[in-house]
Amino acid sequence: ARRERERLCMLYHPDKHRDPELKRQAEQLFNLVHQAYEVLSDPQSRAIYDIYGKRGLDVEGWEVSTAFSFGLGMISVGVDATDLFDRYEEDYEDVPGGGFPHVEINKMHISQSIEAPLTTSDTAVLSGSLSTHNGNGGGNINVALRRVTSAKGWGEVEFGAGDTHGPLLGMKIFRNLTARCFVTAQCGLHFSSRGVRPGCTTMLARHLDKNTMGYLQWRWGTQSSMNTSIVRDTKTSHFTLAMQLGIPHSFMMMSYQYKFQDDDQTKVKGSIKAGFFGTVVEYGAERKISRHSVLGATVSVGVPQGVSLKIKLNRASQTYFFPIHLTDQLLPSAVFYATVGPLVFYLAIQRLVIRPYVRAQKEQDLEKHRESSASDIARKRQEAESVLLMQESVRRIIETEESKMGLIILNAWYGKFVTDNSQKHERAKVIDVTVPLQCLVKDSKLILTEATKSGLPGFYDPCVGEEKSLKLLYQFRGVMHQVLSPEGEALRIPKQSHRIDADT
Repeated sequence: ARRERERLCMLYHPDKHRDPELKRQAEQLFNLVHQAYEVLSDPQSRAIYDIYGKRGLDVEGWEVSTAFSFGLGMISVGVDATDLFDRYEEDYEDVPGGGFPHVEINKMHISQSIEAPLTTSDTAVLSGSLSTHNGNGGGNINVALRRVTSAKGWGEVEFGAGDTHGPLLGMKIFRNLTARCFVTAQCGLHFSSRGVRPGCTTMLARHLDKNTMGYLQWRWGTQSSMNTSIVRDTKTSHFTLAMQLGIPHSFMMMSYQYKFQDDDQTKVKGSIKAGFFGTVVEYGAERKISRHSVLGATVSVGVPQGVSLKIKLNRASQTYFFPIHLTDQLLPSAVFYATVGPLVFYLAIQRLVIRPYVRAQKEQDLEKHRESSASDIARKRQEAESVLLMQESVRRIIETEESKMGLIILNAWYGKFVTDNSQKHERAKVIDVTVPLQCLVKDSKLILTEATKSGLPGFYDPCVGEEKSLKLLYQFRGVMHQVLSPEGEALRIPKQSHRIDADT
């Protein structure tokens, strides 16, 4: 950064220009170089700039503040739709028109948590829940105090009350044993009219390799069990194998999830779980439908559980869950409609609602971004048009490069290029950056980092919010070269792969 500052200061030094107008422009750019260097050289200012941009530097009094933040929340609505597939027709013979199937909401659960940092190491967590099932309801509220004791662990004390489980007193500890192994321990006392019910859970986890974790869990209390599982998570898949021995449930479970490498982060999954309670097979998919929302659907087929459809929507830190029980028996019609119904419904909603909404949201965000950055773009454009300040330096650089058959930038364009046939009706939005790039050539080399190129001297953004590229035609050792570099990617020239063959 220091060397770059010195080079730009030499380029824009006011004393190098005699023309009054050029001298005034040089003074403005010279001062901007000094301001940029002061920001980059101060760690705190640079951190503020990286997060909030230039506007963040104009805010005075940056301090650490305590503020409430909403944690995880869930709304679950259980639906009993067994009357759609499992009913006796004679029950509706006396009803005009045969009657309609009876679908009802038989359970509901709402939970929410709020976190408040008290100090740099202490955090208070307030959580509560309400639930109802077949007309009977209850709720509870919990308060937890968490302290980070060191870089290796933290501890938490929890107090709770409610008519669901009565008063609660609990404690949780997390500790990193090694760089690849950690342990958690949790114990609690539940007070009720039947007496005190103690419980304890301990889990040991270890990294088996870069993508694989192994877990051992022991639970003692009203439902004692021992559980072991292996979880492998890669860029394209997620695999889980688990086995549990316990009272009253013992089972083996295996699940696999495939992750498509698309913009919507589509995932398909399947699992099988077998134990003393029966066997359950599940399959489903999930997909990102907007910037902060993920929609998923899972079909569950089991004995003796029957057939269920589970729909889940994750919106930021909130989860909306809708388990729909279709039948207590294994009916092919229920399995078919549970599989095809959500797919057809999603495709219709995707085409009629989601895509138009996302398109309108992107256009609205783009327009806001253009309005908010209009003044900055105008200033950068005015600075970029001051290429006369660079002419003398460019002339010297070109003479030096020509004398040694070095790197000479013949043409350079930055912006949005129209190359696809479907975009022929659009106009290219590019600016000429030949002179600014030639100024950056040093020792027959040009190196650009991965950062946005619109921040380079002599550049500005000609198409805010749209995909941009840098197109160069340059000469090295008397041979023509050409390259198209997408925005955000590093560029280093000259390269042999950029060479234009004589026969082409």
